[in-house]
Amino acid sequence: MSISVTVLAGGVGGARLAHGFALAQPDDAPTCVVNVGDDTVRHGLHVSPDLDTVMYTLAGLDDEDRGWGLTGESYAVLDQLARLGEDTWFTLGDRDLATHVVRTARLREGVPLSAVTASLATSLGVDARLLPVTDDPVRTLVGTPSGTLAFQEYFVRRQHADAVLGLTFDGIEAARPAPGVLDAVTGADLLVVAPSNPFLSVEPVLAVPGVREAVRATAARRVAVSPIVGGRAVKGPAAQILETLGHDVSALGVARLYADLADVMVIDDADAALAAPIAELGFDVVVTDTIMGGPAGRERLAGELLGLVRTPA
Repeated sequence: MSISVTVLAGGVGGARLAHGFALAQPDDAPTCVVNVGDDTVRHGLHVSPDLDTVMYTLAGLDDEDRGWGLTGESYAVLDQLARLGEDTWFTLGDRDLATHVVRTARLREGVPLSAVTASLATSLGVDARLLPVTDDPVRTLVGTPSGTLAFQEYFVRRQHADAVLGLTFDGIEAARPAPGVLDAVTGADLLVVAPSNPFLSVEPVLAVPGVREAVRATAARRVAVSPIVGGRAVKGPAAQILETLGHDVSALGVARLYADLADVMVIDDADAALAAPIAELGFDVVVTDTIMGGPAGRERLAGELLGLVRTPA
């Protein structure tokens, strides 16, 4: 039985789970609706970090140790940019730069980001459907004690060390879902909120007008996977942001964020004691190993989630 899967994704957790679905159902690859709030312009080039992380992972080209970029990269261009006086705190590898050169050229020709992304993914042999949540410019701005920071300034340059006091998604009011996004949400058998950062990766997807409403209305089995394990983020600043924004730093805290958006909450074995209070929020709760250790771990977790449709909990 083939199951139509749509993953709301961003960052490493979303990329790896999407890859798991591609491995678990090689003849029916997932659709990935991806955050663009972290898009930026560096050295005159349009960079889409979350889209590229998902794309490179699905293509089997990702640097698994770092969680971003391409494996086996070189940095001759970046070294030369530094020699010419450019600020190179945002690391771009030589082969990665080729992606941004092509993307920027096509965007300047008037091709929408969704079409550019589809072309890039096809060129890299990606079977999954990769959709930016919107073709319109949306940029995540991070409120901190030092003032409002552009996302990459906060995340990369300052290594997400600042306390997050609030988030703004500049341009969100005028944004519209990219072609295919709402159909992917409403037409799926299984809709998965990936174990991505709820604030930096998932919320900029849901905040695009029409997307949250589609998630609430879909007939799909809606599953959210917690990115918090044992009170800590698997990767990135999700735990710190939960704390500074006044939420419990736990899988229960994450579940409260998704209470009206998912039917099933998937938590790690380490958080089994939280299953009962999460169930009290109205979720079916699945307790399992959520740490995706390599391709086999990704495929295993994806297979368990597919089982929720084949044999509902």
